[in-house]
This record gives sequence, C-alpha cells and structure tokens, in this order.
Amino acid sequence: MAQQLAMIIDASKCIDCKGCMIACKVANNVPEDQWRNWIKGESGMSRPGKHNGTTKFQPGACMHCDKPTCVEACPTGATYKDEMTGEVVIDESLCIGCGNCIPACPYGARFRNATKRKADKCNYCPERRAQGLLPACVDTCPTKARVFGDINDPDSEAGRLFLKNKEQLTRVAARTETKPNMFYIGDPGPRDWGGEAVTPASMIAMKEAAPFIKGIVGLSGLGVLAMLGRQLIAGSDTDHKENDDV
Repeated sequence: MAQQLAMIIDASKCIDCKGCMIACKVANNVPEDQWRNWIKGESGMSRPGKHNGTTKFQPGACMHCDKPTCVEACPTGATYKDEMTGEVVIDESLCIGCGNCIPACPYGARFRNATKRKADKCNYCPERRAQGLLPACVDTCPTKARVFGDINDPDSEAGRLFLKNKEQLTRVAARTETKPNMFYIGDPGPRDWGGEAVTPASMIAMKEAAPFIKGIVGLSGLGVLAMLGRQLIAGSDTDHKENDDV
C-alpha cells in the first residue's frame, strides 16, 4: 500500500506559543509577512477562542488533500499529488507563478512567495526528512501537539494514533470537499471556516478551449505532413524527368 503522509494534531495540547510558525519560517526561508502555517482560534488566526471557559487553539497548514482542487487549477502540472507519499507537491521548475492555485485552495494554505515569485505552501520539510528529521513545526512543538507520519503504516506513531482515535478524529470542513489529511484529536474549535475552491476564469476558458486547440494542432500537423508529402512527390517527379532526359 502506498504511503499517506499526514498530520495528526492533539488540539488540547496546543498552547499558541507559535513555535511551529517561527520554526517553519526559519527552516524554509519564508519571506517576511508570509507564513506556511498558522494557529486559528474562534476569532481568527493566532487568536484564542473560548469554549465553555476553555481556551482552544487550532494549528493548521496545507492539508495535502486526497482531492486537491489546487492540482486541477494548475495549468503546467507543477502542482500534483505524489502517488507514493500522498503529498501535494509543487515542482518549482514547472511553476510559472500564475497564482491560479491560490484561490483554488479552500483553506487559504497557498500564497505566491514574494522572493521566488512562485507558489508556496507547507511541504512537510523534505530537506529535513531527507536527513532523518521531522518537519520543523513538529520538531519544535514543546507540548508535542503535532504528530507527523504515514497513517497507512500501523507500526508508525502516526499510524497507531490514527487507528486508536479513528472514530473521534475530526477535520476542517470546506464548502468544496477535498478530503484533507490533517486530523484533530479532541475539539480544536471552529471547523467550518473552509471556503469554496475557486478556479480562475482563465483556467476554465483554457480547459474549454482545449479540444479546439488540440484540433488546430492536429490540423497543423496534417498540414505539415501534406506539405512534406508534396515535396517528396515533386522530388520524385523531378527524378523521373531527369532519368527520361538521359
């Protein structure tokens, strides 16, 4: 079975220290005033919400969805879901910085990196993982509210936690269903703040025009073949004439 890397968060352990946000920013050289992750409360990002006298916080980031609408919005294939790990990946070499994927994420997890001018988001810190380390946000959490790993592996910490709490786990809901892979143990506060995935009109027009464009390209190809055929026939006729003259 393929992996499904995911984040499981025990909301009751989050103290809103923002260590995860700072660690992510430093580890991934995220530009000033831009963030790959957040902590939400009832009143909004990084603000506490009170529920029956208890203050609750909700860490979040890219949710590496099973049905990522950002993938559908990308015109170059730069954004894709890795079939082996279940991650939603951005290939910077293919990204043209068009920004189509940004409104296509109903959780607001994407942004255009002010330095690179390309799409950016949480990527589970692949450079750290290559060194056998956990993502920066997980590693730095003082209360260990975040657990990261393959939930399809019952022998991993994330897998065991997923199976143990499977019936009680909750996710953030959006008006566009994407099946996110960020799970919460306990009550993380409001879970209905997700919006609607919006595909830019330019992308819709491109998709609608695709069959027509393919037809034009096909006709162009036929035209080239026809011209090549005429040249070959003309060349053959010339050879015959030269042979007849001899």
